[in-house]
Amino acid sequence: MDNTELLTRFNLTRHEATIYLTLLSDGDLNGYEVSKITGISRSNAYASLASLVEKGAAFIIEGETTRYTPVPVEEFCGNKIRSLQESKQELIKNIPQRREDAEGYITITGEHRIMDKMRNMISESKSRVYLSVSGNILPELLTEMQAAHQRGIKMVVITDTPFPQEGMTVHLLEKPKKQVRIIVDSTTVLTGDIDEGEFSTCLYSGKKNVVDLLKESLQNEIKVVEMMRGFEAK
Repeated sequence: MDNTELLTRFNLTRHEATIYLTLLSDGDLNGYEVSKITGISRSNAYASLASLVEKGAAFIIEGETTRYTPVPVEEFCGNKIRSLQESKQELIKNIPQRREDAEGYITITGEHRIMDKMRNMISESKSRVYLSVSGNILPELLTEMQAAHQRGIKMVVITDTPFPQEGMTVHLLEKPKKQVRIIVDSTTVLTGDIDEGEFSTCLYSGKKNVVDLLKESLQNEIKVVEMMRGFEAK
């Protein structure tokens, strides 16, 4: 993902992101200069510069010719994130009380959405997390796993790559590279495959029979690991 695409996640249009990056690389510019460098029409360049100022990505330098200077990217992004965090807290305070998790089966598609769901499940855990994934997925969950461990959450990991993490129980077992399985607090599960981005599909459920079935499967994996250790010790 390029810088222009990343900036659109901070509420900039592609024209605004292009101009913002130009200001960062070329320094203070007026509308005419921006138009000439970027190839964006002069009317669109002036409109985008005004919008950048309104959105907190640029400041105006007054003079014979109005020029624009970029807000440092760390400051701009930090301000956006802080504003979103404040909006999040306001929503949490005022939104209707959250209903309980759905009783049925929810299909979650797309690698990013699946990873976000796994991160949220770990972050919202109250007592224990059982996680069975290949080693290439673990680094993307590490921040949430470490935070959960710091909160006193029991973390049990079944993976195919050595994963030394203090306080976490890790079992090494060959895993299908695409498979993900997680149980949180013995109440919710996520199981499926992460495969080629948007083609990834997982099932999320809070149904007891699904939780029990997956729990039994993970317990069997742990038994296999223990048996293998026993054979190696002989």
